[in-house]
Amino acid sequence: MGDQVSKLKQLSSSDMEEQRFFPNQKQDYVDQAGSGSGSEGRADEPLDEEGKVSASFQKKVQSKIKDLLQQMEEGLKTADPHDSSTYTGWTGIALLYLQLHRCSQESSHLQRALDYVKRTLRTLNGRKVSFLCGDAGPLAVGAVVHHKLRNTEESRDCLDRLVLLQSSVLSDSDLSDELLYGRAGFLFALLYVNREMGEHTVEESTITQVVSAILDSGKSLSQDQKKTERCPLLYEWHRKQYLGAAHGLTGIFYMLLQPGARVPADVLSEFIRPSIDYVRHKKFRSGNFPSSLSNESDRLVQWCHGSPGVIHTLLMAHQVFQEEKYLKEASDCSEVIWQRGFLRKGYGLCHGTAGNGFVFLSLYRRTKERKHLFRACKFAEWCLDYGTHGCRIPDRPYSLFEGMAGTVYFLSELENPEASCFPAFEL
Repeated sequence: MGDQVSKLKQLSSSDMEEQRFFPNQKQDYVDQAGSGSGSEGRADEPLDEEGKVSASFQKKVQSKIKDLLQQMEEGLKTADPHDSSTYTGWTGIALLYLQLHRCSQESSHLQRALDYVKRTLRTLNGRKVSFLCGDAGPLAVGAVVHHKLRNTEESRDCLDRLVLLQSSVLSDSDLSDELLYGRAGFLFALLYVNREMGEHTVEESTITQVVSAILDSGKSLSQDQKKTERCPLLYEWHRKQYLGAAHGLTGIFYMLLQPGARVPADVLSEFIRPSIDYVRHKKFRSGNFPSSLSNESDRLVQWCHGSPGVIHTLLMAHQVFQEEKYLKEASDCSEVIWQRGFLRKGYGLCHGTAGNGFVFLSLYRRTKERKHLFRACKFAEWCLDYGTHGCRIPDRPYSLFEGMAGTVYFLSELENPEASCFPAFEL
């Protein structure tokens, strides 16, 4: 009887997982040199004989980008006029047009970015401080857009207002540390401005104070939970110790690993590296990760929760610590994304197929292995059939992190995969 109950539970779990993703029926990459029967270079494949994205596939992608942009612009006519956020609002659309300008250098895209920035700056309220869901996003993107247009006074005004948010970031004891709403999200805004406008645009002391607040918070919770030796930096959101990129440990660690955060080498070694290793040891056999330390269910394979977000942190750990175990584990964990990454939730960045596809672009950028670029193209290929799979329609269907704008952003990165960058996260 016990065996039958166990089997029924396994079947129920399997059925549930089947509802979260579409089985991957796409042909995987075959190494032509290794097998003698590889498929890259054929007219119907995404890679040419040199291992680059083929001209024919690029043409399909560019055509779809134009089509989706038209749909997006039409759909945005009914979007929430008061949502200025990067995550679901107008700043996310401005960020997309900044990306399209980076790819094409077309002045019209920069002008569209400015139009959306102006809309966002009229609706700020100062209640939230992160790049994705708070005022830091509109102000940082506004500073960058005006900087590119050489509107010096307007850019400086946005920058000054951004830095002023630091006082609440440091003084608000109720503020979380995670990426979506917390201090790591504010830190990203500062690092983003420095990347786009020059290394010392935001003073190092401003960044150091935010980093120190994040570190102190992590040390304090770790001590309270008596995990100092196993996980020297511990964080929680809404009383849960999440692991993923949006609300969890790996999103915070990813920001602290950034060179621009200037975390001292001894802190990297004594606090951040062992904390990342603690997360690594929570990995499921599948290569996926739990959404939180209290959750033992292998369900979510998406950027916000699960291996797609964790892999970015493993790649950064490899870059910083130069230990091959991080790169190997990142590559190994990507297998679960290849198997379970075409999501029924939709095509977006946060919990959709485009966000999962970015993992393979990041792996390709680090390794230059054709397999990863091939797989990224297969995820793009899925997105080229946008709306035909019967996916769930998100609440904000045209936004950057939930909807169509994020898909366009992912597709645009195939033009220059070596310089790809997950928006509002990678630097």
